[in-house]
Amino acid sequence: MKVKLLSKLSIKLVLVISVVLIIVFAVNTYVAIKYLEDELTEIHKQSAFSTSDLIKSSTRHSMLHNNREDIYNTIRTIGNEPGFLKVRIFNKQGVISFSSDSSEIGKEVDMNNESCVACHTSAGRKNVDSKELFRSFFVSEKERAVGLINPIKNETDCYTADCHAHSKSVGMLGVLDVVVSMKKADISISNTKNTIIINFIIITFIISAISGTFIYVLINKPLKRVSIGIDELGKGNWNYRIPVRERDEVGIISKQFNDMSRKLSSAYNEIKEWSETLNIKVEEKTQELKTIYEQIVQMEKLASLGKLSATVAHELNNPLEGILTYSKLVSKKLKKEGSNEKLTEYLDLISDETSRCGRIVKDMLIFSHSDKEEFTVCNITRIIEKSEKLINHHLEINNIKLNKNFESEDISISCSGQKIQQALMSLLINAIESMQSKGEGTISITTRRIDGNVEIRISDTGSGIDTKDLPYIFDPFYTTKDAGKGTGLGLSVVYGIINTHKGKIEVEETSISGTTFNILLPIEINKEDNEKI
Repeated sequence: MKVKLLSKLSIKLVLVISVVLIIVFAVNTYVAIKYLEDELTEIHKQSAFSTSDLIKSSTRHSMLHNNREDIYNTIRTIGNEPGFLKVRIFNKQGVISFSSDSSEIGKEVDMNNESCVACHTSAGRKNVDSKELFRSFFVSEKERAVGLINPIKNETDCYTADCHAHSKSVGMLGVLDVVVSMKKADISISNTKNTIIINFIIITFIISAISGTFIYVLINKPLKRVSIGIDELGKGNWNYRIPVRERDEVGIISKQFNDMSRKLSSAYNEIKEWSETLNIKVEEKTQELKTIYEQIVQMEKLASLGKLSATVAHELNNPLEGILTYSKLVSKKLKKEGSNEKLTEYLDLISDETSRCGRIVKDMLIFSHSDKEEFTVCNITRIIEKSEKLINHHLEINNIKLNKNFESEDISISCSGQKIQQALMSLLINAIESMQSKGEGTISITTRRIDGNVEIRISDTGSGIDTKDLPYIFDPFYTTKDAGKGTGLGLSVVYGIINTHKGKIEVEETSISGTTFNILLPIEINKEDNEKI
């Protein structure tokens, strides 16, 4: 929205400066003109006073000798000089004895006249100050005058002269009235006033224009840049920056705006990035929760099945042992007697199946074993090497090569060494069995440190795990082997052992070219008491 003209800061400042200038110059003009008027009036008063004294001095001799013609000529000559309106002498009765205007001679002046009110009131004559002898009045609508009443006192020469009849007791013989025109002074004042006003208008305009220019350059333009920046920011242009050209308050505001803009841009990009990756993060968290849920379900399955397996194993173990013992005993007797080979074959079958049941019961006992193991600090490399020795004959029989790659020979974990060894051997035997049909193969074992854990990767070149079997390989009694060749408890036991050690086990990859299991176990920091296995 466009800002109205009068609401702009620069316009307001120019107006304020202009108003202040008008007030200042108006007061200054008034004072100057008033001073000029007073000075010119005072000059004319002094001129009237000097002229009055000059007339008194010039006519003194003529008055003492009563030479009226000389007095009249002197008064008329001075009265006709430029700037003088009237020069006249009143006697003490208020009659005009002499005047530059001959028509006034012999006339009696009204005591209410402006020339008389200074000394005379309705109560009679009064003593006045010298300043009250001056008067200012208008002789016409356009002409002003200054008058001076100069008393003519009765001096010694006056009352002792032969031609005068003035007594010594008379204090004043009359007055000399001099009226000076203020026309030229008023014209000068008027011209001066007009000049001052014109100069005032010109100076006010120039100062306002210069102030407006400086305000526009130093205030309006920088503020305009800030305003544009705010508008751009409001439109969502977070990368907009105000050009900083000043070091004053506006420059500081511009720098603070740019800093705020950078922070808003960073925050906006973070929110945008977070919003764009929200679905991915939700999927990741959902997958993590799903994995945790599956682990919890798996642990609950193992726990429940462990309790059941322990009960069943103990109940079945003794009967199976009796069946196995007696079937072997009967078979041995029949073989000695050499009779009924078919019956002997049946007894051997019973013995084999009973042995298989015994192995299942044994696995169930191992699976259900819930006693707390005592953990010690063990070297993982030594556990792997011992497991290798125990399965070495299986490797040789099946023509399988074992490759080892250890990042460090000194990686220790807090564990039950026998349980970890059992888990590794179970994985290695499964790998060997997956390559028996090929007649040869390779197993690779690698270890490395990663984020405070030791990673153990066991890879084989076997036939792999079918995709439909992959979700269930750690479930109890789930097996992919032929009937009678597996109990389905091997990987379940491995999963339980790794989980008990606060680790993780997963199938990293599987295909017809082989399978890779990945195990993560926490590393023990204190390695001073490594136990030799």
